[in-house]
This record gives sequence, C-alpha cells and structure tokens, in this order.
Amino acid sequence: MGHRPFRAPGETVTSPDQPTAALLFDLDGTLINSDVLHFEVFRDLFAERGREIDEAFYLQNVHGQLNADIFAVHLPGEDAAALSDDKEARFRDRLDADVPPMPGTVALLETARSRGWGLAVVTNAPRVNAATMLAAIGLTDAFDTIVIGEECTRAKPHPDPYLAAMEALKVPPAACLAFEDSPSGLRAARASGAYTVGIRSSLQDAPLRAAGAQATLADFTDPDLTPLLDRLKG
Repeated sequence: MGHRPFRAPGETVTSPDQPTAALLFDLDGTLINSDVLHFEVFRDLFAERGREIDEAFYLQNVHGQLNADIFAVHLPGEDAAALSDDKEARFRDRLDADVPPMPGTVALLETARSRGWGLAVVTNAPRVNAATMLAAIGLTDAFDTIVIGEECTRAKPHPDPYLAAMEALKVPPAACLAFEDSPSGLRAARASGAYTVGIRSSLQDAPLRAAGAQATLADFTDPDLTPLLDRLKG
C-alpha cells in the first residue's frame, strides 16, 4: 500500500504536503472484530470471582470503557491494575497472529492515501494491545499516528485523544471523519468536532446514533461510505 512509517502520538506527519483531511479510527470493534474475545476474557474473570455476566451486561457496562473504571465499579476491593494487566494478557493470548481487518479496511486506507489524507488510530486500548492487534491484521505501518487514551490527559469518552490525533496530523475537526463502534468512543469523537460514524459491529443504528453517531455503517464495504468520503473532497 505504500504506507507512511509508523509515528508515535503527537509526532507530526513529515510529508511536505500536509493532509487536507483525515480518517480517524477506533481499533477494537472498528478495525478488527475483537469484541467477542474481550467479552470471553471478561466473562472468565468475573466467573472466577463467582459472578456470571452475559453479552448484554458486557455491552452495557464494559464495552468501550477503561479497565480501571470497569473494575473499580464491578469488582471493588481488588487490585484494578493487576486485574487489568491479567485481562489484557489473556486477550493477547487469545488473539490469532494473523486475522483479517474489518471488511473494506485495506481498500479504504488505499483510497485515503491516494487522496493525500492523514490516517490515525485513536484507541483506549493499552499500547501493547494496539501494537499486537495492528500486527495481527497486517497494518502496523499503515497509520501516521497512534493515539492511546491512557497516555492523554483524559481518555475516551473525553475528546482529548481525538484532539491529539488532529493536532498530530495538523487537520482541523471539520476535515475529519471518525469511525467508532462504542458509545464511549462516539461521545469522544463527537465532542472533538469530527464527523462521527458508527460501525455496527456490536450495536445497531439506534444506540449508535443515540451516543452521537451522525451516520452508521455495517463495515467499510457499506455503500453508504462513499458519500461520507465525498464530504472530505476538496
């Protein structure tokens, strides 16, 4: 694809021509269909402590949230940092080394590059998880910057991670499309001023729009993507 090299959060694009627009992507559930693995790990952790959770509980109380907040509320009295480390290690162990990205991802990135747009990942996942997932889907070097929520002053649902990506790319909010699958992420993206697109990997249109999505897609092969990209032309 002729990707630009990987850049750390806050490091600006070195191309002589700054991008005129940007695509900003959440990772879990947006670039990779990983939610089922996260659910299985959380289900096991809770079961080991005598609590049964189902997918509805996961979507309502866990999906898109920071581990520290999840464990503080639902497993109080335990070491949230240790639980978080354990949870993420289990997730990485379950993640296949070679999995496909969300359908249509590669073609979308190629389109963005052909138009000179910036590309960023904006995620609440720990950096080691982000690196592992991007390697698994073959996109380690596909993005100009990777912004990690816990490395910002405030993570999602606050807009700080998205604003950091915009600053790194030197692209204003009005020239950005943000793709998200969780209510927390959608609130962050919408508050940043980006045009916000929900991905229906776990939730359907109505709850995504209620959280701030201005449009929704099944995945990146959805024909409704084309008019969204046309918003950024010129």
